[in-house]
Amino acid sequence: MFILHALLEKSWEEAYESDYYGARYIESEGFIHCSDIHTFHKVAPNFAGINKPMVLLCIDVDRVEPVVKWEDLDNCGTEYPHIYGLLNLSAVTKIFPYLKDAKGNWIPNHELDEYRTK
Repeated sequence: MFILHALLEKSWEEAYESDYYGARYIESEGFIHCSDIHTFHKVAPNFAGINKPMVLLCIDVDRVEPVVKWEDLDNCGTEYPHIYGLLNLSAVTKIFPYLKDAKGNWIPNHELDEYRTK
């Protein structure tokens, strides 16, 4: 199974120099927020106001070293995957551009189609 994590392209470039990612999220939230490919559209509006280039990390859950818990912490009726520890970059299988239209709405990446059934 594959999950997604959205972040600024600059943050990814900085993280890429390391073997692990997410210290800032672990310190502030206790985990790294992610989404599965089928529900990412529900969290995408949270990024509409970000005007800097972003990317989507495609993460293979089976390769993630820390615990991944599926939780509905906001009681919204949907469980999302949370990574409880630093993400080992060896679990990141692909990096996709975060595509947006003129209003900032996410445009689903066609490249994700092949991961929807895995």
